[in-house]
Amino acid sequence: MAEIRSASLLLAVLSWLGSIPGQAAAVVPDYIASAIADPARPPQHVARDADRQPGALLAFAGVKPGDRVADFMSGGAYFTRLFSRIVGKTGHVYAFLPDEQLKNCAPEETTGTRAIEHDGSYANVSVLTGPVARFRPPEPLDLVWTSLNFHDLYDSFMGPADVGQVTQALFDALKPGGELLVIDHVAQAGSEVRDTATLHRIDPEVIIRRAQLAGFRLEAYSDALRNPHDTHQLRVFDAAIRGKTDQVILKFRKPLAAMPTAACDASGERRVGTRPAWL
Repeated sequence: MAEIRSASLLLAVLSWLGSIPGQAAAVVPDYIASAIADPARPPQHVARDADRQPGALLAFAGVKPGDRVADFMSGGAYFTRLFSRIVGKTGHVYAFLPDEQLKNCAPEETTGTRAIEHDGSYANVSVLTGPVARFRPPEPLDLVWTSLNFHDLYDSFMGPADVGQVTQALFDALKPGGELLVIDHVAQAGSEVRDTATLHRIDPEVIIRRAQLAGFRLEAYSDALRNPHDTHQLRVFDAAIRGKTDQVILKFRKPLAAMPTAACDASGERRVGTRPAWL
C-alpha cells in the first residue's frame, strides 16, 4: 500500500495543476445572481458581498434549484438566505445551530438565523438544533456548507467537539455523490490547531485530514478568497485584516460507492491518499 503523504502535498498538487475544477473563475448562473440581488437581503449582508464573494463561492459549490442544502453553524444566516432563494420551492435548506454555540455564545451570533425561522418568505428553510456531533437532517443532502466555523470545533466553547464524530455526521448526512464545502481562515503552515482559539485560524491540512478520515474525497479548491498579504499571524478580528483574511475553500465529495476495507490500515484508520482519484 502506498505510503501516506502529508495533506500539504494535496494542496501543492492542486496548485500546480491550474486547470483542475474550481481553479478557473466559475460563471455565475442567473439563479445565483438573482439571489444575491434579492432586495430582501439585510443591508449589512449586502455590505459584506465585496469581501465574501458570494457569487464566486456559490458557483464553485454548484448549488442549484431543487437542492437539499445544510448551512452548518449558520450564524447570521448570510448564506442561508442566499441558499433559500437559489434552491427555491422545490428545494430545502437546513440551518443548523449547535447546542454548544447557543449555550456558550452571545445571542447576537445567531440572531440572523433566528430572524428567518418564522419568516414566511423563507418557508423552505428549517432551523435545526442539537449537539454538534449529532447533526442529523431529516433527509439526505446534496450539499453541506460550513463557512468560517471548522476551526471552532477545536475550541472550548464547543466542548471541544469530537471532530471525528462531527465530520462523520457530515458525511452520513449527504447523499452518495454529495458535497461538503469548507471555508475557513488560514493559519501558518504546520500550526495544526494551535491558533484556533487565539487567532481563530486553522491549518488547512487539518481540515483535509479530518474530512478524508471520514471518507470524503478532496475534489477541488478555489482561490477566490486567498490573500497573499495576510501573514497568518493576526487575529481575524484585527482591524488590519478583518474581512480580508486569507481563506481556504475546499470542496469534498462523498464517493458514490463505499471505500474498500483495504483503504484502512491495521489501526482501523482510513489512509489518506496522496491525491484525489480524479487527477
